[in-house]
Amino acid sequence: MKEDTKIVTAGRHPERFHGAVNPPIYRASTILFETVADLDARKPKRDSMFYGRHGTPTTFALEEALCVLEGGTECALYPSGLAACNGALLAFLEAGNHLLVADCVYGPTRRFCDHVLKRYGVETTYFDPLIGAGIEALFRPTTRVVFLESPGSLTFEVQDVPAIAAVAQKRGATVILDNTWATPLFFKALDRGVDVSVHAATKYIVGHSDAMLGVATANATAAQTLKKGATEVGFCAGPDDIYLAQRGLRTLGVRLRHQEAAALDLAGWLARRPEVARVLHPALEGDPGHALWRRDFTGASGLFGLVLEPASAAAVAAMLDGLELYGMGASWGGFESLIMPTHPERFRTATQWRAEGPSLRINVGLEDIEDLKADLDAGFTRLRAAA
Repeated sequence: MKEDTKIVTAGRHPERFHGAVNPPIYRASTILFETVADLDARKPKRDSMFYGRHGTPTTFALEEALCVLEGGTECALYPSGLAACNGALLAFLEAGNHLLVADCVYGPTRRFCDHVLKRYGVETTYFDPLIGAGIEALFRPTTRVVFLESPGSLTFEVQDVPAIAAVAQKRGATVILDNTWATPLFFKALDRGVDVSVHAATKYIVGHSDAMLGVATANATAAQTLKKGATEVGFCAGPDDIYLAQRGLRTLGVRLRHQEAAALDLAGWLARRPEVARVLHPALEGDPGHALWRRDFTGASGLFGLVLEPASAAAVAAMLDGLELYGMGASWGGFESLIMPTHPERFRTATQWRAEGPSLRINVGLEDIEDLKADLDAGFTRLRAAA
């Protein structure tokens, strides 16, 4: 079955819901049982309602769909993408363990490692995202997890996931990947040696900037530990948000391919602008991660970065404040275009971020690409005038 067909059909069972095309919203906490025997026989598991926190048919439908798309065995849902990242880490770590984390990961994930995990006796070492198989030199007898984000948050480095995963497997460590940028459509993480693929479903899976949700899907080796960890900590997501993710998922292929084409067009246009020092987009030829991207990915999403030529903060503000089509907001992956300044240098410890000028991140939405270019062109005029 082709990917677009899976996106439309996975997790849908109209025959179970009186023919309804979409699995309906079940809002439930207490589940009643007719007899003691029935209560004793019904244990928390997929497709068997026991208590609302363990899932309802709304939950089970999305979990099933994501397992189909990821090629996974088990899926857990969380109230946010950050909760999914942190919940997956908690499931596989304990006091005395050592954790390896790519130096380009999402800032809040990094804070969780530095503050919460440290308090509970887990030591974190950050590594150069481009280390590849050289990561073996950083392993210790206590290393239990390698956490990746490819491409990297804000700076878009592509990691050699298969090489890193091969080392981790040899050393008995679990590989967790934040796969939000590519989605299950453009990067098959579990096929590349990853044990747990994590997404901020808030972004592309929901797709409409109106729900918070995190998901993690595990292979057979990691499935039981992931699900047990989510259950024991009490992670669960609200049924309305899960329903919105189901609905958004059905148009994932159409949206992503449009945003991919538009983002590549815009990135190429920006690369030719005199105000831009370089564009951070692995699908562009000449990008340092392009070869790995071509080898491992089947597409690119609508999120990328750029580095401006030297400019003052006031000039950048003049450029961004007057934009009409680009909103300024911390999220991405929705139908609307976004832009915001970024400061990767504030987060790095294993590597040093060097840039010619200020950095920006762009989320390309579904607007007409020529309108988006015209809006930025006017912004560059303001940038030059302020400079």
